[in-house]
Amino acid sequence: MKLTILGGGGFRVPLVYGALLTDHAEGRVTEVVLHDLDAGRLGAVARVLAEQAAGRPDAPTVTATTDLDAALRGADFVFSAIRVGGLEGRADDERVALAEGVLGQETVGAGGIAYGLRTVPVAVDIARRVARLAPGAWVINFTNPAGLVTEAMSRHLGDRVIGICDSPVGLGRRIARVLGGNPKEAWIDYVGLNHLGWVRGLHIAGRDELPRLLADPDLLGSFEEGKLFGVDWLQSLGAIPNEYLHYYYFNREAVRAYQRAEKTRGAFLRDQQARFYEEMGDPGARALAAWDRTRAEREATYMAENRESAGAGERDADDLSGGYEKVALALMRAIARDERTTLILNVRNRATLSVLDGEAVIEVPCLVDANGAHPVTVAPLPDHATGLVCAVKAVEREVLAAAESGSRSTAVKAFALHPLVDSVNVARRLVEGYTDVHPGLSYLK
Repeated sequence: MKLTILGGGGFRVPLVYGALLTDHAEGRVTEVVLHDLDAGRLGAVARVLAEQAAGRPDAPTVTATTDLDAALRGADFVFSAIRVGGLEGRADDERVALAEGVLGQETVGAGGIAYGLRTVPVAVDIARRVARLAPGAWVINFTNPAGLVTEAMSRHLGDRVIGICDSPVGLGRRIARVLGGNPKEAWIDYVGLNHLGWVRGLHIAGRDELPRLLADPDLLGSFEEGKLFGVDWLQSLGAIPNEYLHYYYFNREAVRAYQRAEKTRGAFLRDQQARFYEEMGDPGARALAAWDRTRAEREATYMAENRESAGAGERDADDLSGGYEKVALALMRAIARDERTTLILNVRNRATLSVLDGEAVIEVPCLVDANGAHPVTVAPLPDHATGLVCAVKAVEREVLAAAESGSRSTAVKAFALHPLVDSVNVARRLVEGYTDVHPGLSYLK
């Protein structure tokens, strides 16, 4: 089975390949094709993968190419993890937004909109090529903003594109662990959009244990989200929000923390990864050790500004292992082998949430089999969550409309309607600022 990884020179690709190395069953991935526009980064990542595969005779073969069409032909699965504009673009997204006093995070607020406007046209082109060159392929999208990009691609690929994210998995794992349950055996009642969802129940052996967690301040304050949001707020909500909702519930504090930081997250990752890829220019460098060291630093500093503003302290060691690669592998196994499983995924709504239309991509538990991912019926959202979900989905639709039409005024509307952008004039200045620094937004007229 052939897996094509778009963004194959990306830093997190070895996580995916490492997960593939654990799969020895019939019908596994035997061929991996890495595609990237940067041949140097492709070579660096290929070196890491070669060291991972050392001594493993059944390791999937790896080839690298800068030819997108060649990479797609014959693919059974396409894993999309591209970053349009690179980490320099992410750093610019943050800088322009923070200069206006609003959030520049890559998936939330102004930064997420700017990233989406750059990425959607490229993602749509990829979707069209997949439909033409590999019509039987399944596309697994991890490209951020994951829900928005998945919805853009679904207009050309239907249900054969599925978005994944490790945030809900990590959240469910932490809650189950605190409650003394096995995360693999827990049913997580999670619903929302990508990076905008809530755990409303966690069932272990058929019993919802979340009320027990919410009623115990010591338990509730013992894990990442309890420290980040505070016990009182979680008890008021009656649910456990995805960590990205900290940007909404504590926006002023988050913006202030990012403005005070020595570097934004994007600038930190840009400089950190530049050092890694530069080190890979040395033929004698130990590629896997250098990658592992860089990854550990990356994970330990994740959402550091938010945790600092909340007084949450450092991340727990158990939360430093990532997880999206495991979701991707479980998804591929379920489809390729009809190994039925349940995963929280980004898929078309159909009739799952009545407040959104059927084509809207949402993030919910799904039953997965050889025919793809099927969203599970969920209870309606409470009013406070419905308001946020509908507002952000409306923004996503304006981003899609702007990307399709090239309308600058529609782009301004997308920024202005976002709950974290507080002025139409700010929205106009954001569009001006982003079009000045991003060549990829020159299509906006």
